[in-house]
Amino acid sequence: MNYVDHMKFKANNIRTQIIDNSILEIVFTTKEKVNIDGLKQIIENGKEISVEAKQYRQKRSLDSNSYCWILCQKIAEVIHSTKELVYKKVIKDVGQFELMPIKNEAVERWQKVWESKGMGWFSEVLEDSKLEGYKKIVSYYGSSCYDVREMCVLINEIVAQCKKLGIETISSNELERMKSAWGR
Repeated sequence: MNYVDHMKFKANNIRTQIIDNSILEIVFTTKEKVNIDGLKQIIENGKEISVEAKQYRQKRSLDSNSYCWILCQKIAEVIHSTKELVYKKVIKDVGQFELMPIKNEAVERWQKVWESKGMGWFSEVLEDSKLEGYKKIVSYYGSSCYDVREMCVLINEIVAQCKKLGIETISSNELERMKSAWGR
């Protein structure tokens, strides 16, 4: 591969060093194989690169997703709704979202594209933006992209709703074991 437009890897060791009071050298060490030749070629050709460093978060497990849907179904049966509507309400109440201005003429297309990503991916028009010709849109992420911490918040809210409705859930100990397994 001669061109690298995006590379992700988990750094096992990070070392920093200040050089000449104005340059920060950062060295990442990884056990994973990284396409060094492609990266070197980009740098040698004088192309600008962008580097982002952020805390690694473990993706949530499929078990957490299954448990989420089981509980949404139980709630739906009690309140005479659908599991999909229950799920969307919980996503709206405690889920991850982006708030952004979208051009008036692009709102419908934005919503169609955003919502094509899955069940929990939906957006709502809030009001006119401060920017003329724009609407303020809130776009919610579906749990398929949640990390462990975000999924725990979602599951905790669903469990709390189940308890309010008298719906049996797994024990606190079992839930803690499941959360611990999500982090591995």
